[in-house]
Amino acid sequence: MHLKYVILYVESPRDTIDFYCKAFGLEPGLITKGEDYGEVKTGETTLSFSSFKLMEDLGKNPSQADASNPCFEIAFQTEDVADDLAKALAAGAELVQEVKEEPWGQTTSYVKDRNGFLIEICSLVTAPA
Repeated sequence: MHLKYVILYVESPRDTIDFYCKAFGLEPGLITKGEDYGEVKTGETTLSFSSFKLMEDLGKNPSQADASNPCFEIAFQTEDVADDLAKALAAGAELVQEVKEEPWGQTTSYVKDRNGFLIEICSLVTAPA
C-alpha cells in the first residue's frame, strides 16, 4: 500500500491549482471538465483539490481550512527556503512565519494559501552543528 493522493476541499479547484503552480512551481495534472476536481503534480503522491459543492453533492459536509487553528500542514521541500518563500508571497500567499533556522537542522517558513491551508516551505533536515 502507498499514499496515492491527498484531497483538499476548496471553493475553486481551478483557481487553487493556478495558485499552487505559480506559488510553488508545480505543474497542473488532471482537471475535470466541470473544474470541480483537479490535481497538481508533486511526485508519486498527487495533491488534489475538490470543490465544496462536489463534496456536498456527494453527501459530505466539508469545512473551511483555518491556518490559525490547523489540524495538518502541507510541506514543500526546497533548496532555497527564502527564495521560494518570496515566490509564494509574490503569488498571493500570506506570511505566517519568516524563514527560521530550527534546532533540528532544518530551515523552515510558513505561509497560508488563499483557502486557509497552512503550508511549510522547508529544507532537508541536516544534522545540527
